[in-house]
Parts: sequence; C-alpha cells; structure tokens
Amino acid sequence: MSVAEHRARVAGVLGAPPVERRPVADCLGLALAEDLVSPIPLPPFDNSAMDGYAVRAADVASATPDTPVSLPVAEDVPAGRTDSPPLRPGTAHRIMTGAPVPPGADAVVPVEDTDRGTATVRVDVAPSPGAHVRRAGEDVVAGAVVLPAGVELGPAQLGLASAVGAAELPVRRPPRVLVLSTGSELVEPGRPLLGGQIYESNGVMLASAVRAAGGEAELLRFVPDDVAALHAALAPRLGAVDLVLTSGGVSAGAYEVVKDALSGRGVEFYKVAVQPGGPQGLGRYAGVPVVALPGNPVSALVSFEVFVRPALRAAMGFAEPDRPRRTATLVESLRSPSARRQYRRGRYDAGAVTVAPVGGPGSHLLSALATANCLLEIPEEVSELPAGSEVTVLLL
Repeated sequence: MSVAEHRARVAGVLGAPPVERRPVADCLGLALAEDLVSPIPLPPFDNSAMDGYAVRAADVASATPDTPVSLPVAEDVPAGRTDSPPLRPGTAHRIMTGAPVPPGADAVVPVEDTDRGTATVRVDVAPSPGAHVRRAGEDVVAGAVVLPAGVELGPAQLGLASAVGAAELPVRRPPRVLVLSTGSELVEPGRPLLGGQIYESNGVMLASAVRAAGGEAELLRFVPDDVAALHAALAPRLGAVDLVLTSGGVSAGAYEVVKDALSGRGVEFYKVAVQPGGPQGLGRYAGVPVVALPGNPVSALVSFEVFVRPALRAAMGFAEPDRPRRTATLVESLRSPSARRQYRRGRYDAGAVTVAPVGGPGSHLLSALATANCLLEIPEEVSELPAGSEVTVLLL
C-alpha cells in the first residue's frame, strides 16, 4: 500500500470529536472550531499611548524649550476612569497610558516634554495633531473576524480573544487516545534488567507525541504477549477512548500478539511502501478506531509523524494539520530502497537552507531521532541522492 493511501485510510477511520465551549484560559494548543467575530473595536475608545497631558495641539503649537507654553491642569485622567470630562480650550488634562482621551483633545504631550506640573503644566515641545493617541478601531474594527476557524490557539490568539471580550471559545474536544504497549520483554525504567529484557520506551514516546499533537493520552503498559491478556486489558477502556494506538506485534513472525488478537475482529494488517515502518495495522475493534504501529522505536515514531499526527490534528479541526515542509540542499549523498518512500532523520539549517542526515536508516537508532529536527522525505522512485540535491524535509 502506498504512503498516500495509508495516510488517507488513517484519516478516514478517525471521527471528529464534538465541539465544546471552554474557558479561554483552557484552550491553549487547541483549534478554534468557529470564526471569532469581534463585537467591539480595538482599542474600544481613543486612548493615550503615553503618560503625559492631553491637549489641543493648537493651544501649544508655539511651544519650544526656549518659549514654553503653560496651561492650567483641569483634570486627572488615570487608566480606568469611566467618565470623560471634555477638555476646555486653553487647558490640559494630566493623562496616563491607556486612559481615554477626553473629548476636545487631539494630542498627548509626553510627560518627558513637560515640567510634570499638577496645577499648571509647562509644555516645552509642540505635538502634532494626533500625536500619541491610539484611535478607536485602529487595531480591530467591530464585526471583523479576528480569529478564523482552524487556527491554533497560542498565547497571542488567546490574548486577542480575551481583548475582544470572549470568555469562552468553541473548540473540538481533544481526542482521547489509549496508547497500548505490549511485550513480555519490556521492563519499567528504574528496575534492573535481566537477560533478554529491555526498558519500555515506546509507550512514553507515543503518549507524549499524542499530547504534543493536542490529544489526551492514557498509557497502558506492560501487557504481555498473550492474546487473552490483551483483550482483557482493552475491554474496560474501549468505551472511554476515541482511538487505540498500539506499537509492536504487527509483523509476520510468531508471538505477534496485536496481530493475533485483532485480525478478523475489524483490524487489517498489511505492508506500506515506507521505510522505516512497513508493517501497519488499521481498523476498528469493538467500534473503536485502532492504529497499530510497528515496534521498533524509530518506526513507531516516524509512523506516528507520517500517518497518525496529521489525522489527529485534522480531526481536531486544525487548518494546517501537517508538519511544515521545506526544500533544502542535501550536504551529503544518500541511498534509498527502491519502491519505498524513505524517511531519514536530519538536521535542518534554516540559515543555510541545508540538511544533513543524522545517523543511519536503522529503525532501532533512537538516539539519532532524538537529535534530529526534521525528517528527510525521499520519494519512492528515487534510489540515490547525491550531495547538492534538493530534498523535502518535514520540520519537527
């Protein structure tokens, strides 16, 4: 099966979680489900950009350090004052940053250009009309779409939503993913290893990848290579999750517990024309979507990046679910197996727009993946790339 076909099938098996309204502060990293329209302009009123004095520019047009103009200070206008007494000709109002500019004023004199007087102020520099005044609506006009559906809600987006008065936002509930780690050889990190045992790492890695993608992950570890034990571990959790994500037990050998347990129960296992990560499984078990990844750690994480992450983020409503792609110049030659799309670990240099492979193609070489910042995507029809070739990279 081609990479494109398997990507489409994974995306097709995942349904969209329901839309729910959440407090703005709880929406970090989620996708906005509907356009956010501002009911107010930003700023909502003309306000001062400086601490200083609100004036009529014509009243102080002749002010210079040698010939200053003095005006009586009629009012104090701190930020948060809700009434707005008009500025009479020939007077000034002392004003703070963010405070409403009084009717009649058309400029603000920064406090640095005055003697800081409280009863009478001496103005040493003539402001131009409009100086240091933030006009209502110059940032956002009322009725404008300030955040489109599908945008990822980061700090700036949540700040803008709050600034236009949104207390809650419509978002898609993060998918709940059960990450299942099987293998009788697996041991919890921190315990001593016996001969033939290895520390369990795929579960932590994939659960972290789910969370980084915006989902919620429950990690179920240390399920032995036993079909009955796997069914027993899954049964009580199926009603509370949107996806079961497994790693390992999907190849053609003996003791392939995931394949043995789920084949014929709604999950299909097949080979995908990709390296690493050829053996894959996909379907529904007891009505719940299942994506079964290979067990070698690089194969598992690369498969997640290529197939699962974009499907999860598309289901959550992200307008751009895929990793950013760039074209870079390869700094050393590479070979790739024919008829398979290869993903190699790499270091992308944004300044030089080059990419260097990191480590070899082996699916067990996790340390190389931990130091990579991208994946090099080598098409199926390419078996060799000399240094200097242009190659597509997926930024991690």
